[in-house]
Amino acid sequence: MTLYAREARAGGDLDGALTDITRQHPNALIVLSGDLLFTHRRFIVEFASRHRVPVIYGWRDGAEAGALLSYGVDIEDNYRRAAIFVDKILKGARPADLPVEQPTKFELVINLKTAKALGLTIPPSLLARADQVIE
Repeated sequence: MTLYAREARAGGDLDGALTDITRQHPNALIVLSGDLLFTHRRFIVEFASRHRVPVIYGWRDGAEAGALLSYGVDIEDNYRRAAIFVDKILKGARPADLPVEQPTKFELVINLKTAKALGLTIPPSLLARADQVIE
């Protein structure tokens, strides 16, 4: 497997970055987190779709925007956990005394509509593990 990384920055040339990547004929595009990539998720998914490249995101919004799948932290669960910390602080707890926590809940979202458009078959074992399947 060959990894090809391309950085895209706000105000930069996202189209150019994606064009550079597709010239490498990738088997898939993994989109890391970031405001720019989140804001332009539909553009990224549509660009990749035109080049028949499956896209994988680290948050559910990517799969909802048309990426093949997403696997990452359950954002809503993280917000709920953050609210617990805010409540403790507002009740007088010292932030320095609170434990540092790692995310504990992750979610897998599979977009079958995109899989079909790309001519891909998702194994039943993976579909069974998905938290959500978009049809």
